[in-house]
Amino acid sequence: MRGVAVVAGGLLLIAGTVLVVVADQQRVDALDDAKAAVVRAEQSLEATRDANYRYAEQLTGLRTALAAQETLLSDTTGFLP
Repeated sequence: MRGVAVVAGGLLLIAGTVLVVVADQQRVDALDDAKAAVVRAEQSLEATRDANYRYAEQLTGLRTALAAQETLLSDTTGFLP
């Protein structure tokens, strides 16, 4: 009976050790996945930020052209160039 208890205890110890190792490996894998997701998000944010800067430059030019056109259209003398 004592032998069965020792064997069962040994199996439980081995199973617990395997469970801890597997859980730790899953944690490491999840941490690596999270780090990769952060890198992808930072790259996406940088690309979006660059696109926003380009659009802002275009928008500034368009607003300048629009302001010039509005100045021409607001001529109250009735004589458009």
